Amino acid sequence: MLPASSGKIRTLIVDDEPLARSNIASLLRDDPQIQILGECGSGTEALGEIRITNPDLLFLDVQMPECDGFDVLEMVGNDVPPAVILVTAYDQYALRAFEAGALDYILKPFDNERFELALTRAKQRVRETNRGENVRRNLERIVIKNAGEISFIRTRDIDWIEAADYYACLHVGPRSHLLRRSLSDLDGELDPGLFCRVHRSSIVNLEKVRSFKLHEDGEYEVLLETGARVKMSRRYRKEVEARMGVHGTGP
Repeated sequence: MLPASSGKIRTLIVDDEPLARSNIASLLRDDPQIQILGECGSGTEALGEIRITNPDLLFLDVQMPECDGFDVLEMVGNDVPPAVILVTAYDQYALRAFEAGALDYILKPFDNERFELALTRAKQRVRETNRGENVRRNLERIVIKNAGEISFIRTRDIDWIEAADYYACLHVGPRSHLLRRSLSDLDGELDPGLFCRVHRSSIVNLEKVRSFKLHEDGEYEVLLETGARVKMSRRYRKEVEARMGVHGTGP
């Protein structure tokens, strides 16, 4: 993992089109706050570079052969950079981009004004992350505002959380609450001793887990005390099992 350098925002550009990488690099090159760590032409290459260079900001193409942008975000797991800007020529990926924890989403071809807006948001996110990296305060209560009512939910009472378009859906017993926060934001604030990501679109409260169920296709579900069933992806399975004290269940 490379060390940070003089407070600059360490940036990695990932796109399978050389011209697209060049255009982004050109827009970034004259910004004194940005340090370009490198460029990657594939998702597979990006996985290695992210883990080695530990960037603050990632410009990530969505459509790439073999390993696309969403695959990259899922596979890097907790190593995902603080600010991710997805770049694509197709607008149908917008909702999925925010579900995956992206900060922003820009469409090719983009103009300088739209690019600068995304970059400004990324700089703010990186600054906020850097200010809070030495002191982590676990989120203990969530405020929900809905139809003139303000509800206060203790995080310990949450059974599980799922991504729902631009929102996170909090499942608390028989009730559900929508919160305008990304799943990645919540994942960084919830008590890691209590909550665990089981899928790119869901987090569970480990105290509410009743069992794991293995299906014939090799996929697992997490069964909660409420009866809810939450899909568990292969990417997160080993971590979840280790947190629950389960070992040696296979690859």
